[in-house]
Amino acid sequence: MANNTVVPFPAGEAWNGQRIDEVFIVFFDSDIIDHVKKQTAVYCGVDPTAPSLHLGNLLTLMGLLHFNVIGHRTIVLIGGATGIIGDPSGRNTERQPLSVTTIEHNVTVLNQQLSHIFNNELMYASRRGFALGNNLDNFSVMNNLEWFHKMTALEMLNDIGRYFRVGQMLMKDRMENEGGISFTEFSYQLLQAYDFWYLYNHHQCRIQLGGSDQWGNITAGIDLIHKKKNRDLIDDKTIKEKLGNAFGITIPLLLTSTGEKFGKSAGNAIWLNENLTSVYEFYQYFMKVADADVEKYLLMFTLLSTEEISQIIKTHMESPEKHYAQERLASEITELVHGCLKKAQFATSILFDTPINDMSGRDIIDAFTNDSRCLSTVKRNDVINCSIDRVAVVTGACKSRSEANKLIKSGGLYLNSKRIGDPQYQLQENDLIDGIVCIFRIGRSNYRLAQIVD
Repeated sequence: MANNTVVPFPAGEAWNGQRIDEVFIVFFDSDIIDHVKKQTAVYCGVDPTAPSLHLGNLLTLMGLLHFNVIGHRTIVLIGGATGIIGDPSGRNTERQPLSVTTIEHNVTVLNQQLSHIFNNELMYASRRGFALGNNLDNFSVMNNLEWFHKMTALEMLNDIGRYFRVGQMLMKDRMENEGGISFTEFSYQLLQAYDFWYLYNHHQCRIQLGGSDQWGNITAGIDLIHKKKNRDLIDDKTIKEKLGNAFGITIPLLLTSTGEKFGKSAGNAIWLNENLTSVYEFYQYFMKVADADVEKYLLMFTLLSTEEISQIIKTHMESPEKHYAQERLASEITELVHGCLKKAQFATSILFDTPINDMSGRDIIDAFTNDSRCLSTVKRNDVINCSIDRVAVVTGACKSRSEANKLIKSGGLYLNSKRIGDPQYQLQENDLIDGIVCIFRIGRSNYRLAQIVD
């Protein structure tokens, strides 16, 4: 296979003046450095296995943003076809198949979400001093069902299958499951390779960007392009030279300093859709990032200069307990993804800064709307004049009355910032803020809000 030699991108090098930090190490054909000096097209793929992107997708989208802000065309390819199969890369069990209806719904939602997020990213870049012109026009979202839905099995075998050797496919580190994988999943590599060929041939897309677990799929696409353009589909040498080589870029999968998969919180993905993960919860995820990780994330998920980041870390280390670096990280990345900080900052101030007496009940509820992990709605008759241990369970602050009682005895349960000392205390109307909400705190920083309705 030609033109896919693996070499590391040197730390500190730049593409057209843009930094590539040591944390953004990528692997690609060495000729790509010359190739990106002129406008090109680069794509990454996402499968519609969920109705939202999550933090794990954001690193690749940041890679596209770096290309876009310096004038390159960028494409996100949604796998409306490949998502039906599911990518087996890096998995030890086969994915559960999703219905066509679910896939179609997810494709529609992701299409809207990607356009929304990328628009927010460009506005963020503009506010950070990047001179943007038609950058939004250089971004597009596509669906590979467009070219696969009419392809027959015979056409797939003839147009794609004949260029692959099973032995090489088995060597691409795709067999993590000791029981092997089904032929359906095994064929995924062929479909993703064809995606690259299709975008290369029809949209002059020369670069595929993905996580390191996509290396086998990416190189399969490069190999297919090389074979198809040199064997029988492109006879005109001028066209061959014009199209040129294809390239792959991989970004290491991101883990925290403790070895956990980035973007996971207590087993739950951190979604980029505020209806699934509230803006407040998203902001708080980064407020809780360990000191060992914060500089790396500032480099990866912001457009701040390395000098600015170094100064942030210097200031942070003078008083680490103030979490200055985490606050900057949370602010930058929340603005990047959601476009606005006010809601997250206001919700944070409600729980951590502003005295209870200075807040209105309606403002509290509005700040946590759609945040089911923080805010619950309960009937007034189910909590008023009821013991506080029962109220804690009804509102979701505790899993059981025994847990609530243990917290009360240890001094770890608070109602509206006041420690609860009596497990038999009964909730009264005057315990509610403006008669409509109350705030439980469990331990030092876990909160549960309850909206009280008639």
